[in-house]
Amino acid sequence: MKKYKITVNGQTYEVEVEEIGGAVPIKEETPAPSTEKPKEAPKQETPKPTPAAAPAPKKAVPAGKATITAPMPGTILSVKVKEGSKVSKGDVLMILEAMKMENEILAPQDGIISSIDVSEGASVNTGDLLATME
Repeated sequence: MKKYKITVNGQTYEVEVEEIGGAVPIKEETPAPSTEKPKEAPKQETPKPTPAAAPAPKKAVPAGKATITAPMPGTILSVKVKEGSKVSKGDVLMILEAMKMENEILAPQDGIISSIDVSEGASVNTGDLLATME
């Protein structure tokens, strides 16, 4: 068994992997005097983590403001609020269509919408800024 640490979306997991095929572990023994060159053990390559694609640069958000980001890729079907609107936690801000389903984007807290950063019909990716609120 080999232990590895794997990080997925910022969450680190410790996993154990059992090797069921391939090279057999070599037992270390005291070598007998010989004129032959000692054989090298086959090199095993350790899997290298592939670098994740760099996320698109996000707009700077001043302190004290909350950002609303896209939870998944999709298309904005409708925007239910306007800049300056007062909203309560749980109010529907916009509708995001993803995988043929309509998902409500809700206000994470009470506040005032300071900017709407998408328009109806816009395609968004996971983590894209949809709106900011105070």
